[in-house]
Amino acid sequence: MTALATEWLTWRTAMERALYGEGGFYRRGERPAEHFRTSVHASPRFAAAIARLLVDVDAALGRPDRLDLVDVGAGSGRLLANVLASVPPGLAGRLAPTAVEIASRPPDVPARIAWRPDLPEEITGLAVANEWLDNVPLDVVERTPDGLRTVLVDPASGTERSGSEPSAEDLDWLERWWPLGEPGDRAEIGRPRCAAWASVVRRIRRGLAVAVDYSHSRDSRPVYGTLTGYRDGATVPAVPDGSCDVTAHVALDACAIAGERVGATAGVLTTQRAALRALGLSGARPPIEMARADPRGYLAALCHAGEDAELTDPSGLGGFGWLAQSVGIPLPASLPAGSAPTGVPSTADR
Repeated sequence: MTALATEWLTWRTAMERALYGEGGFYRRGERPAEHFRTSVHASPRFAAAIARLLVDVDAALGRPDRLDLVDVGAGSGRLLANVLASVPPGLAGRLAPTAVEIASRPPDVPARIAWRPDLPEEITGLAVANEWLDNVPLDVVERTPDGLRTVLVDPASGTERSGSEPSAEDLDWLERWWPLGEPGDRAEIGRPRCAAWASVVRRIRRGLAVAVDYSHSRDSRPVYGTLTGYRDGATVPAVPDGSCDVTAHVALDACAIAGERVGATAGVLTTQRAALRALGLSGARPPIEMARADPRGYLAALCHAGEDAELTDPSGLGGFGWLAQSVGIPLPASLPAGSAPTGVPSTADR
């Protein structure tokens, strides 16, 4: 019997095919909630917090006749539907909700939500990219005894081998954002995520862009990277054959600098826990006296407290990074102080 030939691809090419190619994981309509728990599907309280943020953006913009709300990587469209149910009536009538998603439109998405495969040319309002950047394909690099090498993968099996030296652009990104010290150390080249985020911020004429994702910062990059797979609610090996979601954490600090370069005028890096608490999701249990005075209200408040606790759990969803960048308006006061995005100079900047 003749053995099948192995096809060696860079991880970026393999991920692109596996996730978005013909018959790819997302191209065929797989929904994130079927494979891993997201904030959107954990509770409508997440959408309620986004709605509160939207109200502040609307006020900063002077309450325009049309207010854009763009969900980048919309999945099932549930975030937009839940936000529509949460905003005040006066704002809802001016809201133009748009889902950006390559999969086909689900039948239960409200008719007023526009559905498109690409970003609008201009956005005045709020753009949210919730767990989108972690699925932007990227390359993996490993330090070997012979120097830095791009990692190649067989998409059918997930087997890896060393390839050529990374490009000059990738080497510069590595030096600035993810330097590797010892043989065996690995990094995921976040340059495509920086470009993807910049493409969102560039389209903001006035307003706010928010990215929410698994993330890490330059002073705490994982030594062996974060590449992994998800299928049916379980973590599985990252085999880029289209059978599972292939993902990696996001260098949001690098994305922040990319956003600044295309026009962001203010920004903050923080955690989901801090952001949602600032937006009113405290997780505090209602007073026990309420159980006697208003039993139904007490049960509802208790349910909200439990949902808030899951969304803000620092070891779970609350540990996600939030990058918020504004263009032409101040950062909303409802966002936490966090830290201002800062870049680490590369050799080209010295």
